[in-house]
Amino acid sequence: MAAQPFPVSEIVASRRPHRRDAARNYDALLTAAREAFAENGAEASLEDIARRAGVGIGTLYRNFPTRRHLFESVYADEVNALCRVAEDVAAQEPWEALTSWLCRFVDYTVTKRAIREALNDESEIFLACRDSMYQAGGPLFERAQKAGEAREDMTFDDLLRMVAGITATNFPDDAQRDRVLAIALDGVRTAR
Repeated sequence: MAAQPFPVSEIVASRRPHRRDAARNYDALLTAAREAFAENGAEASLEDIARRAGVGIGTLYRNFPTRRHLFESVYADEVNALCRVAEDVAAQEPWEALTSWLCRFVDYTVTKRAIREALNDESEIFLACRDSMYQAGGPLFERAQKAGEAREDMTFDDLLRMVAGITATNFPDDAQRDRVLAIALDGVRTAR
């Protein structure tokens, strides 16, 4: 799979500051926000996010003028990382590439679930992220199907909905979630 521009990549690049110190603060804020949203949901304190990032609240607001802007930036950054994973695993065997990407997709769903209510399904960023995710992961699934390793009677959308449904369930620990996901993926895999 050759590196290709994803719509979300352009959004992420346009929002990230160019100065090295400003970019470092921006990245630290995204990391802190991702962690805070995963722990506390969309209501995570902006002051806590700034503190976790090691910057002042003014720096947070300079980078993200509104809470929505922060939500969208975290979401776009997560999807962009998911697209890069698809490129990184493309040389692996078809089933291994698909499951490697799906493992990262599971991590992405944690962030998405935390800020889902704040995102508008029709916003430009949400649509660009969705298109990018399908452009990145869809070929991995199709390759697994062509190799006879994934069911032919399902679509990539079916697969994502199944995995998202599993990850939306509250599990007592990640081990049980991963076990249930492995059971479900056994139902998708045709070659053993």
